[in-house]
Amino acid sequence: MCGIVGCTSTQKNIIPILLDGLKTLEYRGYDSAGLSFIKNGNLIINKVKGRVQDLENHLAKDENAKIGIAHTRWATHGKVNEINAHPHNVGSITIVHNGIIENFNKLKHKLKDKGYHFKSQSDTEIAAGLLDYYYNKYQNLDKTIQKFIKKVDGSYAICMLVNNDPNTIYVIKKDSPLIIGKGENINYIASDVPAILKYTKNYYILEDCEYGKITSDNITIYDKDGNILNKELKTYQGSNLTSDKGTYKHYMLKEINEQSITIRKTIDPYINNIDDLLKLPDLTKYERIDIIACGTAMHAGLTAKYLFEECTNTKCEVFLASEYRYQNNFLNKNVLSIFISQSGETADTLAALKKVKEAKCDTLGIVNVKESSIARALDKVLYTEAGTEIAVASTKAYTAQVALLSVLALAQAYRKKSIKEEKILKILEEFQNISSTLIPILENAQTYENIAKEIYKQNDIFYIGRSLDYYVSMEGSLKLKEISYIHSEAYAAGELKHGTISLITENTPVFASATIEKINAKTISNLKEVVARGAKCYLITDENIKDENFTIIKIKKVSMFLKPLLIVIPYQLIAYYTANLKGCDIDKPRNLAKSVTVE
Repeated sequence: MCGIVGCTSTQKNIIPILLDGLKTLEYRGYDSAGLSFIKNGNLIINKVKGRVQDLENHLAKDENAKIGIAHTRWATHGKVNEINAHPHNVGSITIVHNGIIENFNKLKHKLKDKGYHFKSQSDTEIAAGLLDYYYNKYQNLDKTIQKFIKKVDGSYAICMLVNNDPNTIYVIKKDSPLIIGKGENINYIASDVPAILKYTKNYYILEDCEYGKITSDNITIYDKDGNILNKELKTYQGSNLTSDKGTYKHYMLKEINEQSITIRKTIDPYINNIDDLLKLPDLTKYERIDIIACGTAMHAGLTAKYLFEECTNTKCEVFLASEYRYQNNFLNKNVLSIFISQSGETADTLAALKKVKEAKCDTLGIVNVKESSIARALDKVLYTEAGTEIAVASTKAYTAQVALLSVLALAQAYRKKSIKEEKILKILEEFQNISSTLIPILENAQTYENIAKEIYKQNDIFYIGRSLDYYVSMEGSLKLKEISYIHSEAYAAGELKHGTISLITENTPVFASATIEKINAKTISNLKEVVARGAKCYLITDENIKDENFTIIKIKKVSMFLKPLLIVIPYQLIAYYTANLKGCDIDKPRNLAKSVTVE
């Protein structure tokens, strides 16, 4: 969950390039930042607790170098401080590292027995120590790296400088993404393509247990045994990342307002006519669909579960990826596993995918990043077109996932004839008009701001709903706690009376949505139960409900395939305005990072 950048050049000053790359990757971690470079034969390390801007302020204005590595951190081992920040230097070796060295404690004791002393609490310093130990032993960097790969358990993307090799950056990769960008008399290393798009669109992808040597005019990549690999040079096909917020105060607000465009862009190939649905994979041969994901992506999967089961009579289960790999999954050839990941690098999801692949079962993915690790490992992949999401709390990526899963379920219904054709045509028309449907919801800012003013000083907030409404309420609750730091929980509305209602006190905010006609009355009854105990209630509904006990947010009545998209946007905006009133760092919430590449 950290960001790596490296660069080596014959002529250019690489310090601004390293800083630009770190700023682009700061969504991956922003506890601390650091960079190391070689200048006039001397190794120089600068690191700070805080943001990349703090690191830039710390550097001399005229600082320059032709080779260097840099890092922005999300803490795993050790407190957030300058000592634990990367880069870490031990002897001749200086590295930055993403991932977790699982056997670092065992290695640390062995290295201490060899006379090594360590300053930090970081597993990365142990990795640097092990590399230095093998380098001193073998006096050969190929043997050093090959031995390292055999001895280290865990995940790592490592970018390394060696004191007596001042023109080369070494890289090692396992279970954490790393790419090498190719330029003219300049080459780059990064943990994600956007970090270098300003400078090049051409890059190599490192696979597990591969390592490389990079100079300003040469890139050589090896397998774990030291054999030179003939890697494909890829060209990035997407649009360049822009850091322009335009007139918006935060990226999150910008990305929320982009959803009417990104949803349509994602589903456009499949909704222009009924036969376009057949462009989507045929899932009718499967007896069960398993959806595996984490966090917000898992919530998107829950909406798909409802649609597959309710509308296509297809059994569907949703699993947290972090739990999936440790349980009996009852896999067989009649089960399709769908993996959802915005980044395509989510470590828990990737680990679960590897387990399914070992069982030789079919896989399908919903991914936002082309050529990502998860995308490359899947049998089939459907891409969302959310673009790069800079705010850590996901909004447009979630709705793009929900929209694509909804259309996939609609295609299943069409193939199984579980919904009449004339109804499917009406649903397709709703999807075609999705932008005009969402715009009034997006423009209802004053309502959301007024609600935020009523709740931003609260300590506890609850979200309830039934069925599909409950699944979307889980995402609403997550958004609020992620960016405002207010404790919130989502509960199935019918469960309140089984214990949770004891938490309701005078003026406790309770949010609900009621959009499933056959059970709306039940949800309203549950709201009345909390009102009777002093709660202040806010209701999102497509029904003509009038009740002075509720603040009502009215949305358009649409088919269940679109409902989640309309419900979640008010939740997103209420969370945003609440966090804004509290003065929170909305785009970079504390303790969080995007693209979770540690398990």
